[in-house]
Amino acid sequence: MNHEARQRIHFFKMTGSGNDFIVIDNRKRLIDADHCQEFVRQVCRHKLSVGADGVILIENDSEADFRWRFFNADGSEAEMCGNGSRCAARFAFLTGLVDKPRMAFRTLAGIIKAELLDTKVKVQMTAPHALSMDLKVEADGRAFNMDFINTGVPHAVWFAANEKELASMDVQRWGRALRFHPRFQPAGTNVDFAYIHDPQHIAVRTYERGVEGETLACGTGAIAAALIPAARGLTVAPVEVQTSGGELLTIYFQLSRDPQLVDEIQFKEVFLEGEARVAYEADLWHETI
Repeated sequence: MNHEARQRIHFFKMTGSGNDFIVIDNRKRLIDADHCQEFVRQVCRHKLSVGADGVILIENDSEADFRWRFFNADGSEAEMCGNGSRCAARFAFLTGLVDKPRMAFRTLAGIIKAELLDTKVKVQMTAPHALSMDLKVEADGRAFNMDFINTGVPHAVWFAANEKELASMDVQRWGRALRFHPRFQPAGTNVDFAYIHDPQHIAVRTYERGVEGETLACGTGAIAAALIPAARGLTVAPVEVQTSGGELLTIYFQLSRDPQLVDEIQFKEVFLEGEARVAYEADLWHETI
């Protein structure tokens, strides 16, 4: 095998409702997942390499069907990614790593269960926590009334009064200002801007931590934006979420609560359902790494 061939890394390019990922079978430890930040940054560059919102490395696990390591485009490792988890599950089935449509895999946020429904994948998320509502936050001279919940990764959510307000929101400016706000440090937060059409239909735009910009969709953000108004009695499961990319995500959940005590609100059986599509599979040459 010549030098060029040795450097090639086989991968799938996949998209989950507009979030795109480079998915690699890393069971033979071709890539050092503990020291791959520069590799991730290089391959996620649009026009100069494959280009993606993140990289998913699939590895062996002693208990679950497999484990993943998920990295944002800036090289940072994330605990969870809803859209990425659906792509990981379909990748595992298509490549024969898992031979059944139901599976479970390990993430930094815990064990995730998934079920394949043709090109759609339904994943059971880890239990949301750290719900905090009606936060008064000032960023760059503007006051925001925010809510916060961790749906595997942290999300701060702001709700628009109408569709026009959501459409005109400068997500890049305000998302970045809120993402780095001292209130959400040291980890920082993803920031979602949402509008409630009716109890089962909402629209969401997300500024993603790690990507450092608005993405076409964010699974954990869609969940956050669906659950928080449910705590106020404004949404009921299942909730269809319209993403910036135009695709729909469906959020299922169970809610138990004491309406007088926010701290008593608990979300259980949280599922995210949506498309997980393969764009192509190819070999990555060393020239763009």
